[in-house]
Amino acid sequence: MTDAASTIVSQPVAAAPLYYRHSLPVRIMHWINVVALTCLFMSGLQIFNAHPALYWGKSSYTGRPAIVEIGAKDRAEQGAMGYARIFGHEFDTTGVLGVSRSPDGQLAAKAFPSWITVPDSPWLAMARSWHFFFAWVFVINGLCDLAYSLWSRHLARDLAPTRADLAGIARSIKDHLRFRHETGEAAKRYNVLQKITYLVVIFALLPLVVLMGLALSPRIDALFTGWVDLFGGRQSARTIHFIAAWLIVAFVLIHVFEVIITGLWNNLRSMITGRYRVPPEVPRA
Repeated sequence: MTDAASTIVSQPVAAAPLYYRHSLPVRIMHWINVVALTCLFMSGLQIFNAHPALYWGKSSYTGRPAIVEIGAKDRAEQGAMGYARIFGHEFDTTGVLGVSRSPDGQLAAKAFPSWITVPDSPWLAMARSWHFFFAWVFVINGLCDLAYSLWSRHLARDLAPTRADLAGIARSIKDHLRFRHETGEAAKRYNVLQKITYLVVIFALLPLVVLMGLALSPRIDALFTGWVDLFGGRQSARTIHFIAAWLIVAFVLIHVFEVIITGLWNNLRSMITGRYRVPPEVPRA
């Protein structure tokens, strides 16, 4: 009996099974979104560089100071200084915002540095072309993604929170703060914080950033007059568009962070091949 037990213990533990997590259409549309959002963000920063200030209202010529402004000013012997002014409070951001090094290594006055903008030089027309092209790519891909999610019942089956999910929000928050994540069968499902976050991004944040982008189009404003005023005017729409875009960036950064700490290769493989290795069940304390 002892020999048998020793034999069992000495056998290697079998690897956890691979679980088919993401279908091919989901994977394709996910990577299209990655490319589109990256290009939208970087070209959007170059567009912002053309007038690096945000206002509230219909016009920027009211005499009221900007809500947010990024710029540069001369400090005589000390050289140029980059600054970010938010609600009247000014911060020295030299080397990051306002003043940064251009591709040739020289200091240049620009709101966002060239390494994070597309194109990397002050070329507004090209930046707008990139932005508009990938905006349509993103919108069309997003509509396809939504249609597929409805058809496959992904939204109803995987993203709609249940009463049990909602009752466990506090515990889920505590687990995330302690970097404890689902294992075993629970790892095959979205947790309640994921569900709520994805629903807010899909049905609130993304439509908002698209709608405010349309509000900045003179052609759309000419076809459908007056509706931009519901959001406070064109400058208000531009400010909302900017804030919503950065909220999407925050979501992406948190998403990538979670991907890394829960198993970079395992998560990356699931979005490339569809196969996800389920972490072994760990009993909760």
